Amino acid sequence: MLKTILTSLVSAALLAAAPAWADPAPARDNMSHALAVTGMVETPLTLKVADLRQLPPANGGEIAVTRHNGEKAETIDSYKGVRLRDILDKAVLDAPGHNDVKKLAIIATATDGYAVVFSWGELYNAPAGEGVIVYYEKNGKALDDNDGEIALISAKDIRTGPRHVKWLNGIEVRKLVE
Repeated sequence: MLKTILTSLVSAALLAAAPAWADPAPARDNMSHALAVTGMVETPLTLKVADLRQLPPANGGEIAVTRHNGEKAETIDSYKGVRLRDILDKAVLDAPGHNDVKKLAIIATATDGYAVVFSWGELYNAPAGEGVIVYYEKNGKALDDNDGEIALISAKDIRTGPRHVKWLNGIEVRKLVE
């Protein structure tokens, strides 16, 4: 009898704690304060929000952030930021050969290790490139601990969540093949 009661109490305690395990609050350690642009670029950059504000703006309206399964995660009513390709243009892609740009992958990473990939073709030769935004404000406010000071979203993706990078701190340009 005592064993059954103890087992029930432990089970109840574990079930009550499960929501914390399922969706932990982000640690302040994940906060991003600057964006490093590295790899196959002529001018590596370290950009803070003030530097991003000096680039051509890409401000916009509503974006539904949807998970990989189509469920809505959140709605961004408005944002202020810059296009990823404008950042890459500032760094100047290092692709001297005739077809070298076609072999470039652009990897956006977060302080927590999350990473997403874009091709040069997506960013520069397709409508999707217009919507790959590095942003520092949403819904009229600076980003907070939940997003980092800098984030990225591919706003023209069908499911925007999988390429929504909170706590953005790195953009690396890599050549995939020689």
